[in-house]
Amino acid sequence: MRKYAKNSPQAAARIVALTIIADGDVDKAEFAMLDQLAVHTQLGLDRLALHAIVDTLCEDLLSSKQLAWADACPVDEYTLAQFMHEIDDPALRRKILGLCVKLAKVDGHVAPGESMVLAAAAEHWARLPDPSPTP
Repeated sequence: MRKYAKNSPQAAARIVALTIIADGDVDKAEFAMLDQLAVHTQLGLDRLALHAIVDTLCEDLLSSKQLAWADACPVDEYTLAQFMHEIDDPALRRKILGLCVKLAKVDGHVAPGESMVLAAAAEHWARLPDPSPTP
């Protein structure tokens, strides 16, 4: 898997991308929601760059032989933790999680694979210390 800089737009976009492919069925509603929410702008990317990250994630999953559907998240727990570890900014975490929840629910239900990504983010980020100083 590729590594991205901490809190980079690419690291954030990969988590969003994982959410939309986690159920094994990327549909038009999810891509329409990406545009409706202007996810690319919110993450500091242009639209084509966001779509390229979705493609790159799929390529990485295929080359790592992790891509195994069956209503489960297509990455193992270690890889999920690595993805989540690339984001340690609390505001960015909240933004990503909010976007991912909206994308997971766009088709009317949250599939098990999507739920695994959301749970991994919530659990991992809850364990990470808030790097901002306390007053």
